[in-house]
Amino acid sequence: MSSGRKNTILLKTQNVKQTLKLMRHLMIIIFLFFYTRPSVAQLPIPTPEKIQSTQGTFHLKDKYPTVYVVDKSAPYLELFQKEVLHTTSIRLSNQKQKATISFISDSSLPSESYKIHITQKHIEIHAKDKGGFIYAVQTLRQWVSMEQGHPTFACADITDSPRLNWRCFMLDSGRQFQKVPTIKKYIDMASLLKMNRFHWHLTEGLGWRIEIKRYPELTRTGAFVGKGTEQQGYYSQEDIREIVKYAVDRNITIVPEIDMPGHAEAALSAYPELGCFGTPIEVPENGFTQNIFCAGKENTIAFLKNVLDEVCELFPSTYIHLGGDEALKGNWDKCPDCQQTIKKEKLKGSHDLQLWFSSQMADYLKAKGRKAIFWGDIVYEDGYPLPDNIVIQWWNWRGHKDLALKNAIRNGYPVICSTNCYMYLNFPVTPWKGYDKNRTFDLKDVYLHNPSYKTEENPLIIGMTCALWTDYGVTENMIDNRLFPRILAIAEQMWYKGELCSFDTFYNNVLQKKNWFNNQGFQFGPALK
Repeated sequence: MSSGRKNTILLKTQNVKQTLKLMRHLMIIIFLFFYTRPSVAQLPIPTPEKIQSTQGTFHLKDKYPTVYVVDKSAPYLELFQKEVLHTTSIRLSNQKQKATISFISDSSLPSESYKIHITQKHIEIHAKDKGGFIYAVQTLRQWVSMEQGHPTFACADITDSPRLNWRCFMLDSGRQFQKVPTIKKYIDMASLLKMNRFHWHLTEGLGWRIEIKRYPELTRTGAFVGKGTEQQGYYSQEDIREIVKYAVDRNITIVPEIDMPGHAEAALSAYPELGCFGTPIEVPENGFTQNIFCAGKENTIAFLKNVLDEVCELFPSTYIHLGGDEALKGNWDKCPDCQQTIKKEKLKGSHDLQLWFSSQMADYLKAKGRKAIFWGDIVYEDGYPLPDNIVIQWWNWRGHKDLALKNAIRNGYPVICSTNCYMYLNFPVTPWKGYDKNRTFDLKDVYLHNPSYKTEENPLIIGMTCALWTDYGVTENMIDNRLFPRILAIAEQMWYKGELCSFDTFYNNVLQKKNWFNNQGFQFGPALK
């Protein structure tokens, strides 16, 4: 063999050895990277804004770990101990430098934002306000694992803040009545998914669910007009105060909805004189009727204002939802009192009468320092001027596309995006009862094509609300399967500031998290058609 050929073979052998050596180094680096960063199953949903993984893990082996917190009565401390540390007890310390876990106030952070610093020796949680600390705890709930009975955390620096100010879940307790523990369960869910509001639909044709002491017949009769399963019952004022406090401790503001003038059959069953003709009415099993509150009677206006007095006493929310959707005007068109009011106020017709009626209610709330939310129906047409304390909730994408959104913005009204496609989680994945194929959607639909997420940037768009209506008898045992896993995509859209990852990546994360959510008491339904 020639010396040149020997040299060539030697050079090739050296190159192969160098390549193998580089590959071994690369494999070690890859192993260390994945070993020291959280597994996919640990990645929280919604995704934090920034995660910088570092080497190692923090094993909380102390039987009584020391926790530093300025406010020892803070609700997030109890949440942290219960949901993150589980059975581990804690000792409180006034000295940050001696603590294993520290909750540190940081006024430089935006509201509801947080930072988490996890080393092999300690955890630091930084936030400006209660919301930030609570959302940090909710992230740690998904971050912690149990190893040999000890809470264990992958070391990392996590920085996070919300994309939207208004992040809301709505539950319809009007058509179907849910028990108090069930309401608390979905308040827990909203907080876990870093939502900050719970829109509570409390009045409907099938049931009036809120106790109004001035008008006891609303619950004595109105709460029991529904004849189906789980369609009877109401929340006492004591129940409501308990639920409001429970929500506040989880950074959830409850926004009550008292629907008017439509969806009022339960109230009119209790007080028929509040309708146009004062006659007994029939409560529909599904849908709604012409029987709405009479806008032309002074006693009806006074009644509803008295109701709002008690609502405002019970709910500290700045926002009170007054409905305004699907109000058929057939009775108004024939009612002498309504027609007289149209004439007296120089209105253009029944739609204008609804705007005038809505203005009376919104003005009444304005005097109390509150704001009124209305469904988008009231801005389909221009007319009687509305006051400056109203917000429009855009919902009917199927019927009117973005008409309510455009009209609201044109008139300078703030908007909550809540399109039925794809934010109404009562719409099933496949056809069911009153939901045909064009009223279905799956996880991929909402993740890739949600009109409420696809809106243009506009300061008047304040956020998003996803909804679980209970039409056709969505009973308590069915709620989880309607919400999960599709609500995870909506939570991601509400919270995460960055560009969404591919659907396949997100879906893989959802599948990895399924058992974790099941263990928290939330059962998954179907994800894809």
